[in-house]
Amino acid sequence: MTSLQQGRPVGELLRGWRQRRGLSQMDLALRAEVSTRHVSFLETGRSQPSRDMLLHLAEELDVPLRDRNGLLVAAGFAPVYAERPLDDPALRATREAVELVLAGHEPYPALAVDRHWTLVTANRAVGVLLSDLPPEVLQPPVNVLRLSLHPSGLAPRIENLRQWRDHVLTRLHRQVDVTADATLAALLEELRGYPVPAEAVDPKERDFAGVVVPLRVRTSLGRLSLFSTTTVFGTPVDITLAELAIESFFPADPETAEVLRRAATERSRQDA
Repeated sequence: MTSLQQGRPVGELLRGWRQRRGLSQMDLALRAEVSTRHVSFLETGRSQPSRDMLLHLAEELDVPLRDRNGLLVAAGFAPVYAERPLDDPALRATREAVELVLAGHEPYPALAVDRHWTLVTANRAVGVLLSDLPPEVLQPPVNVLRLSLHPSGLAPRIENLRQWRDHVLTRLHRQVDVTADATLAALLEELRGYPVPAEAVDPKERDFAGVVVPLRVRTSLGRLSLFSTTTVFGTPVDITLAELAIESFFPADPETAEVLRRAATERSRQDA
């Protein structure tokens, strides 16, 4: 349960999620195939939802699993979604799948993060982006969004810092809207407060027609231009899996692809 949910009646929580999704009571009633009157009674506390109805409404409202547990607890029911650490034996197959995906993405960088953008694991190619950074910014737990925008992190090396910063903040703001997560909201405010050097002027280069936002960063191997995709687990019933995401970076130009391939070949030689 998030801090925004603690101590609040279940009807108030349902109303909050409905409003957050931009739905009227009639909209939700139509989606859930119940009467508008029933939705109204649940929100005002005149009726108490059954366990099944609560889960049904949470599904229609796309409430995160963690917060579905919170709704259940607020209504007097036991939580139904487990939360196990990734190293739990029950998640062994999942952990192996994550490592397989990360390793298979080489020679390009890929990493796994939790719901607060804390680094869980990464492939070896990520080291290209992090080389020569101050050790203190790489001390676990590492928040990858903080690392990318912090003045002691990657920010001074990002050539299109203003563009990348806008992309990161917009994405995080959308995530806060969807999840109502207080920790993410605090992170958003923190990142907004980071200074942007006056000389940080984005270069006028290929903009990918607005389809993706590139990350153009200077590294020990030279300038890299990358774009990213995000992968999540389909239909998870464990909170840890529901909140785990894999961020995969791809080369945005042939030069970056060649640099990363050469770096991978050199790592293989050193391992031999």
